[in-house]
Amino acid sequence: MDVLYLLIALSVVLVVIIAGALLWAVRSGQFEDLEGPAHRVLMDEDEHPPGGDSPHRDRGEP
Repeated sequence: MDVLYLLIALSVVLVVIIAGALLWAVRSGQFEDLEGPAHRVLMDEDEHPPGGDSPHRDRGEP
């Protein structure tokens, strides 16, 4: 029966730690933009790299 009291106390401590970690994550902005990185992967970059030719251009002929 003494083990049951210990397990209940440990589970309460664990719940408090998990709740604290969740509150810290929410306050630090971890859940601000959940869909942004997923959309950024799908977006195509139309800009060419600065200061150079296109890598697809044939340099041997004009």
